[in-house]
Amino acid sequence: MTVVRTGPRVVLKDAGRLGYAEYGVAPSGPVDRAAYTAANRLVGNRAGAAVLECLLGGLVVRFDAPAVVALTGADATLLVGVTEVPAGVAVEVAPDVPVEVTTPRAGVRSYVAVAGGIAVPPVLGSRSTDALGGIGPPALRPGDTLPIGPAPAGHRGPAPGGQLSGGLLSGGLLSGGPAPGDGVLVVTVDLGPRNDWFAPRTIATFLTAGYTVAPASDSVGVRLSGPPLPRSREGELPSEGVVRGAVQVPPDGQPIVFAADHPLTGGYPVIAVVHPRDTDRLGQARPGQTVRFALATDFLEDP
Repeated sequence: MTVVRTGPRVVLKDAGRLGYAEYGVAPSGPVDRAAYTAANRLVGNRAGAAVLECLLGGLVVRFDAPAVVALTGADATLLVGVTEVPAGVAVEVAPDVPVEVTTPRAGVRSYVAVAGGIAVPPVLGSRSTDALGGIGPPALRPGDTLPIGPAPAGHRGPAPGGQLSGGLLSGGLLSGGPAPGDGVLVVTVDLGPRNDWFAPRTIATFLTAGYTVAPASDSVGVRLSGPPLPRSREGELPSEGVVRGAVQVPPDGQPIVFAADHPLTGGYPVIAVVHPRDTDRLGQARPGQTVRFALATDFLEDP
């Protein structure tokens, strides 16, 4: 595969760099894990194969041999030459035909999988680009060439009509959920582990107010702006472990939801943790999108 154009940003992602946390290396992996999994399923790849994660379209590639590709994630279209191929369909591509990811109508991240996977050398067991840690392959640039692995054993190519035999994941899932549009995106959370750093009225604000996705959001975290969440305690926490989906509250009171390339530790209190499926949905939210947090249970402990 040769990269002709990249658009705003294109990186490689596989299932993640697992098992290195004790050395200070975060897992990374795809921002929208459901879309990543669906893309590999469509082209018949084994779980964990590397794909392209494309921000806001604009990617153009060519292959030097016949290839089978599929697009998932944001509401975009794959242009194979002049032929439009919708997301969720595996398609056979002839050599030297340009393959383009259009600008998505909704959502921000598209995933392009190729039968055989992208076979660049792994770094610490993974081919994922870690934007925060600077580990793994760098962001792609025009002119880069990427090796493609052998087609999976028993791979038969697209079924008649273009859709791979076996179809999509259960329920036709292309992403963590419908690509967020102009409405309110509701994400489910569990409180803690540091909700005791906030007064009950602050927690009530967190669970009822609307927050806006800020332009500074990226694969490290979704930054939100809205009613500030003041702390009820003085001082700072010692650094402690944080996870994907942790809602950290810096001194300015504006929450940050950690995404795929999050740090391993943080010293700001974590008021809540977003459920895994909803971290995928948040990863598709555009700047300006309104987000609300909903408690996973009807019971709210008094801090």
